[in-house]
Amino acid sequence: MPAIWTMGELLVEVMRPRPGLALGKTGPFLGPYPSGAPGIFIDTVARLGHSAAIVSGVGDDEFGRCIVDRLRADGVDVECIEVFPDRATGVAFVAYADDGSRRFIFHWDGTPAVMAHVPDPSRVESAQFFHVMGCSLMANDEFRRRVVETLELFASHGARVSFDPNIRSELLRGRPLEEIVRPVLRLCSYLLPGEAELAMLSGKDDPGEAAGVLFGKYPIEAIILKRGAAGCSVIKRDGRIDLDGFKIREVDPTGAGDCFDGGFLCGLLEGKDLAGSALLGAAVGAINAEAFGPMEGRINPRSVAAMQRRRRSSR
Repeated sequence: MPAIWTMGELLVEVMRPRPGLALGKTGPFLGPYPSGAPGIFIDTVARLGHSAAIVSGVGDDEFGRCIVDRLRADGVDVECIEVFPDRATGVAFVAYADDGSRRFIFHWDGTPAVMAHVPDPSRVESAQFFHVMGCSLMANDEFRRRVVETLELFASHGARVSFDPNIRSELLRGRPLEEIVRPVLRLCSYLLPGEAELAMLSGKDDPGEAAGVLFGKYPIEAIILKRGAAGCSVIKRDGRIDLDGFKIREVDPTGAGDCFDGGFLCGLLEGKDLAGSALLGAAVGAINAEAFGPMEGRINPRSVAAMQRRRRSSR
């Protein structure tokens, strides 16, 4: 049975080829790329050699087959991906502004991306981790309830919960953030936010103060703070470790944080401590950022080892 599971949207991503091309202007796109934050995450786990599965849905169309074929080829257990013959696979359109910020148009609410059902309990008995992406909670309230029900099922069978808030403001639609994420945080062992997300969850700009707020409210064991090119930080109740990032030529940061999450959990499965697992996650994220597309980096154990050697030799 797979050791690491997730549940959430699978979709294809259609991307502007360079910054400065607005989504609303006629011009070229590249894709379709298999995507969806949970899909990027779970594919990373499989490419690093660990057993992985996802609960999701796709349409019975070429986009859906594109996604499922890629996940299966990379080693993901796809038995809990439902195929909906009367619905089209979800799509996200993405553009970069000149300042590096991203713009999204999502076509996924009402698509199979957010229509999967809670898996049979017999499937979850040996799972070690269940990972949640915040964006999966934001599509609609019904799918959020199913993700939370699935999370609770896995937790009741002993799986530990990790959570990447992955906040997309365009998906919140005025709903209170804490109301959406509270059911996950109350069962969360490892929280993996970016700096802005940590501030949004806690109401505090200072990471130390923010961590204190969240440790006071939830049973979180550690916060793994992703700081992009600057590296990452492991924040526990009794201290903090800051880790430098990897020096790369960034091509496309899309999906790097999702890959980080997969690498981090793989590190824990391999017996690494929190800092070692965070460094593994950072290496995986860096590899993905060197390629164009949400999960197109050449991620495998050999490339990760090479990236880590590059970091050591450059210090």
